[in-house]
Amino acid sequence: MYSGSSDGEGHEVAPQRKIPPASSMPWVRNLRHFIGSGAGLGSEALMELETKRILLDMFKEKQQKNAEAGKIPSFYKKASLIIKPEEGSISQRVQKLAKMRFLKKQTDLLLNADDLDAMWVCLRENCVIDESTNAEKMNYEDFCHIASVCTEQIGPKCRRFFSPSNFMKFEKDESGRIAILPFYLYVMRTVSLTQARIDMSELDEDSDGFLQPDEMETYIRGLIPNLAQLRDMPPGFAQMYCRIAGRKFFFFCDPHRRGKACIKKVLLSNCLQELMELHQESEEEVTDTEQAENWFSLTSAQRTCDLFLALDKDMNGTLCKHELREYADASLTDIFIERAFDEHVRRSKGGGGGGGNTREMDFDSFLDFVLALENKDTPEGLTYLFRCLDLHGRGYLTTADMHTLFRDVHQKWIDGGNYELCIEDVRDEIWDMVKPADPLRITLNDLLSCKQGGTVASMLIDVRGFWAHDNRENLLQEEEEPEEE
Repeated sequence: MYSGSSDGEGHEVAPQRKIPPASSMPWVRNLRHFIGSGAGLGSEALMELETKRILLDMFKEKQQKNAEAGKIPSFYKKASLIIKPEEGSISQRVQKLAKMRFLKKQTDLLLNADDLDAMWVCLRENCVIDESTNAEKMNYEDFCHIASVCTEQIGPKCRRFFSPSNFMKFEKDESGRIAILPFYLYVMRTVSLTQARIDMSELDEDSDGFLQPDEMETYIRGLIPNLAQLRDMPPGFAQMYCRIAGRKFFFFCDPHRRGKACIKKVLLSNCLQELMELHQESEEEVTDTEQAENWFSLTSAQRTCDLFLALDKDMNGTLCKHELREYADASLTDIFIERAFDEHVRRSKGGGGGGGNTREMDFDSFLDFVLALENKDTPEGLTYLFRCLDLHGRGYLTTADMHTLFRDVHQKWIDGGNYELCIEDVRDEIWDMVKPADPLRITLNDLLSCKQGGTVASMLIDVRGFWAHDNRENLLQEEEEPEEE
């Protein structure tokens, strides 16, 4: 229909151009040959299409399952999935350098000893004396003025301690004034804890916020020259001391025995405060009783080490059940020693001549044993002992368990020449002391709630502990008499 022109003039129709068949074109033949050969672009394209199809099917199947089961968001990822840089790699070096720079920056923001002395002078020069108590105090206006003076003398790094929220933390008198001494002690403790946090973070090789036993011992070793009561420590005893001191941190800060202690928990624990008490310059200010009670004192560490050596009769570096029975002049019951080995001592890998079932208590396990007995009233110590008391691993104690546990104490009591006991009366007394939620069983929570769990544990495992409970009134009178004199 388009063969004619628009003006109606007739023209000769041009012959149509013939298109050659595709098979006669060389480039078409070559392309078909290339694609159909199964090599090169053709096979890759087919493979890519097949891969996309499989992935699409998998995606649709997953979507269908999610729609049927409901979507649960991912809120937890295992730490093992976090890819850590290889040792010696550039990434690891960059991370270490960034960490060191950050810690150095935090250290520069801390107040040093001269800064603290200057702050104390400023506090005393700008405070007022309470006429009724002779205590040095300051109101909020004085507080702001001291902040300005300290900032001029020390620098802006002290400004954060003089915030309104810090002022409100302290007890105020009727005039709205606070004592300067508690405030200054607060500043000192904050600086000390921050410095400890920085020092521990420097030793945290993998930067996970936890310290391994060797890292904790390194931290303690670095403190020894700064602790007045440890400066005269024999050099050969330093390694053993760090091992003994570090074990207490792990006993209280690693309850699940994972072999690492959380730095935050260490900083907030009483263990660090007890260790820092050794800063006192003169040991004359500390009584022998206080030194013996402080686990970190040199006297206590040497006593613990000597005790282990005295019990280790065969000098093989571990204690068997027979050797441990001599602990505390053999006042502990045999069933408790058996249970302590069952619950808290690993089986010996080497036969050692005693067969595969032989258990030997190493020095670290012995330290846990001593810490539990010396801290029976703490949740950690009581948890350790309750596992020994729980004869069947059921999580609670019954009257039958009480009878079994106290039977050995009763025998030692009679052998010591004491009066005859009725086991049922002792059992009823323990039940009255604990007042368990379930009248038929005593759980660990019951012992912790009654605030007498340590006494109950002593009555069931130690004849001396039972004697102390039985004579508690006489002992209390003996303690009061010297105070009256």
